[in-house]
Amino acid sequence: MHVRLGIDRLEEFSDLFKDKRIGLLTNHTGINSRFESTIDLLHHNFQLVKLFAPEHGVRGNLQAGVGMQGYTDERTGLPVISLYGEARKPTAEQLTDIDMLVFDIQDVGSRFYTYLYTMAYIMQACAAAGKSVVVFDRPNPIGATAVEGNLLEDSCRSFIGLYPIPQRYGLTIGECAQLFNAEYSINCDLTVVEMQNYHRNMFYDETGLPWVLPSPNIPMADTCFTYNATCIFEGTNISEGRGTTRPFDFVGAPWLDGFRLADVLNQLALPGVFFRPHYFTPLPYLSSGSKYAGELCGGVEVHVLDRLTFCPVQTGVMMLYTIRKMYSNRFAFTPPYRKGGLHMIDYNTGGAYIREGLGTEEVMARYTNDSAIFTKLKHKYELY
Repeated sequence: MHVRLGIDRLEEFSDLFKDKRIGLLTNHTGINSRFESTIDLLHHNFQLVKLFAPEHGVRGNLQAGVGMQGYTDERTGLPVISLYGEARKPTAEQLTDIDMLVFDIQDVGSRFYTYLYTMAYIMQACAAAGKSVVVFDRPNPIGATAVEGNLLEDSCRSFIGLYPIPQRYGLTIGECAQLFNAEYSINCDLTVVEMQNYHRNMFYDETGLPWVLPSPNIPMADTCFTYNATCIFEGTNISEGRGTTRPFDFVGAPWLDGFRLADVLNQLALPGVFFRPHYFTPLPYLSSGSKYAGELCGGVEVHVLDRLTFCPVQTGVMMLYTIRKMYSNRFAFTPPYRKGGLHMIDYNTGGAYIREGLGTEEVMARYTNDSAIFTKLKHKYELY
């Protein structure tokens, strides 16, 4: 039996939206199981008055990191307020003509994906303005059971990590909204429209739902697994595969020997994964430029053999430590954004401990401890 998304239950919850002026934060992933857009469904059946756009835009037409200004949606004629640019949170003035703000976006199950915090920011703004928030729930594509990683340190709070949650947090987007609302004192008037027929141990391809890539570099549901492993390479001089057909499945550099690296990584016998030597040449990446665009890179492809045993966060850390050791004269972390600021790797990993060289055993001990703490907390907010 296929999963019914929160938006699939719109008719059942019609009284919630009747006679309300509605704002909608969504993007191209905001569709029901029949491929009907959440924008169209609310626009045709209720009083939708305004759209809010996250990273990549309301129609998914922008690359990662590209800011934007407000504009008019051509299909509906509705104003679109950008929440990815100079402003990350709607102003009180932008909320004056709505009664509720609806959120419907597919997440990827990783702490450093910005949609989580766009949701948190609208919740904060609506709490301050006395507006209600409705979240249409969606599956966690890598399952909503496993938890992995450290709790984000306060010093590393950013738009890719706002609250002390682990890198793989094992909750649906609606469950995250409930946790954020209660644990971090947002206290908005929140309604989560739950899914039906969903089991939290499901992977996305087991839901029977269509997959729509949530951003240009997450082309497949399975990419969400490797994204949780290799996105930390954003903070290094190692390519994480942006500008290729398989972003986050490939890592490498022009000076890296993929055959040697694959041999060393496979000797670690990490669960559920195999590393194959691979060559790739990144194409230019529109927003900030691919690392090594146009240059042949040696590296590895990350093959997930068993999703149940694969530990993406552990795998990513072990890959990074291995490359740093093998290529100590070439490997580097990217410099801080500004003088005295943090490094990108610190924001990605939620602390400076990896950059500062904490041993792998100590890192894994921290992950085990922090994951246990969060697992206990998250049980309070599980809907399924």
